[in-house]
Amino acid sequence: MKSHYWQDFSLRPIWWSGVNRRSMKADFWAGLTNAIVVLPQGIAFALIAGLPPVYGIYTAIVPAIVAGFFGSSLHLISGPNTAVSLAIFAAVSPMVEPSSALYFSDVLTLTFLVGIVQLFFGLARLGVFVNFVSHTVVVGFTTGAALLIISSQLKNISGIAIPNGFGAFQTWQYFFSHLQGFKGFVFMVAAASFLVSVLFKRWSKKWPFLVFGSVVGAGLAQLLGGTSVGIQFVGAIPRSLPPFSWPHFDIVQMRILFPDGFALAMIGLIQTVAISKGLASQSGQRINNNREFFGQGLSNLVASFFSCFASSGSFTRSALNYQSGAQTPLSGVFSALILMVIVLFISPLTAYLPIPTMGGIILLVALNLIDLHEIRRIFRSSRMETTVFSVTFLATLLFDLEYAILLGIITSLSFFLYKISTPHIAIMAPDPVKPDNSLTYIVRKPELRECSQIKLVRIDGPIFYGSVEHIAAFFDTLRQSDAKYCLLLCEGVNFIGLAGAQWLSEEAELWKKRGGGLYFSNLKVIAQDVLNTSGYKNQISPDHFFLAKKDAIHYLYSLMPDEVCANCEQRVFGECRAKARKYLEQDF
Repeated sequence: MKSHYWQDFSLRPIWWSGVNRRSMKADFWAGLTNAIVVLPQGIAFALIAGLPPVYGIYTAIVPAIVAGFFGSSLHLISGPNTAVSLAIFAAVSPMVEPSSALYFSDVLTLTFLVGIVQLFFGLARLGVFVNFVSHTVVVGFTTGAALLIISSQLKNISGIAIPNGFGAFQTWQYFFSHLQGFKGFVFMVAAASFLVSVLFKRWSKKWPFLVFGSVVGAGLAQLLGGTSVGIQFVGAIPRSLPPFSWPHFDIVQMRILFPDGFALAMIGLIQTVAISKGLASQSGQRINNNREFFGQGLSNLVASFFSCFASSGSFTRSALNYQSGAQTPLSGVFSALILMVIVLFISPLTAYLPIPTMGGIILLVALNLIDLHEIRRIFRSSRMETTVFSVTFLATLLFDLEYAILLGIITSLSFFLYKISTPHIAIMAPDPVKPDNSLTYIVRKPELRECSQIKLVRIDGPIFYGSVEHIAAFFDTLRQSDAKYCLLLCEGVNFIGLAGAQWLSEEAELWKKRGGGLYFSNLKVIAQDVLNTSGYKNQISPDHFFLAKKDAIHYLYSLMPDEVCANCEQRVFGECRAKARKYLEQDF
């Protein structure tokens, strides 16, 4: 057991055996494509996070290497992304001025905390808890984050000086009330970068469309007059590899940042697992959640010492990696190494990259996060899913991101708890239209006849402390009939808790006092564990449990006097018709 535990967290890459000359060639070309794409992306994400552009490049290098080596997904590439970058800005900017030295120090500390939390989740094997975050919560959060990102770029694509720290609604209100400050040339550069990127993306998703958009935007900005017409530029990126850094280990500040760090860790893990599983469903690979947690935690922990901000799996780069034919996580390593070469030899060219171009590219990235097809599916599926999406979406726009995703999770779990605490209960009756008089919900066919002596009840769900009140209320009404026997059809019961076992024992006693009893059919052996260990099965009586409902019904009719069936007009089962016929023949 101990060796199996540490196997999940081995320092040797679990995918290493799949590396060969052919896979390395495929990984190299996929890495080259990713390095070209991430250059404008990394700059954009750094700006979203309130940091100088070069830190986005650093964050695209270190986490990609560490998470690639220690994760489980063959195609996931880690690095900066929209939601995490926005969450960093939302967490730190209210306390410290963005781009300042203290701001960067707090971001490093936040990244360190994110790594610690994720590493703990992985080592504690808590990967299963990500399954409680529903897909609807992720879609609602992502959609809300996309609108926040769009709002944050209004100043960059319009030239209107919108103050930092505004919420989405405040930003739009300020934007429309200060349209007199709108700069047409700034907007033209942003629009050109956006449209060119869209066109190249439609022609071929394998092309570095963001690079083409950046080049066209930069050229147009120069033609229009650059800074003389109000167009600002990113500035040159230093020619340096990720330098060593040191998070600020101040206990007071770490306590302040920890809630945001925990929320960021959860956001990163949820996104990473969602992306990994999405790609795995296409490639046929199985994902180890605990290993992914371990890889993400270690990458953020290491990154905090190399001038990087918090990262997670990247939607765009991971999908592009898979589509480019990557075979192993070495593609992410190649991407990072190629990016290092670009930084050392080509980085001065970023001095000619206009901020409106970055705004247009970020706008495109944000719009790609809004999955209208999935949103329509959610709204068509059920009122419950629609509510979960709406709550998460609105909370993302109105509250801090960590509270938004927590509220979405709570809403989703609340509906789940309500559903399992109110299991479906139905009275059944034989349907003469079906083969062998199979049972049907009497609500669906009110014309069906019931046996006057036996109530057939199907329960679909667990019988535990949360559902006992709901089930007991149903049986209080059920006992108002003249029936003496109740047969529980338990095909849909997978679990019976101690409170459920106690209630079943009490209910069995009530039916016994009526001159009949409570019986069970098709109750799974695993669902009887608590009944057996608590002694309640013996109190009910072991001979009240049957493997098949046919055997149970046959036994119940053997307990009834023949004259009861003879005087009954229903006679819905073959057993009761046989008993009536026998009684009448004897009487004759």
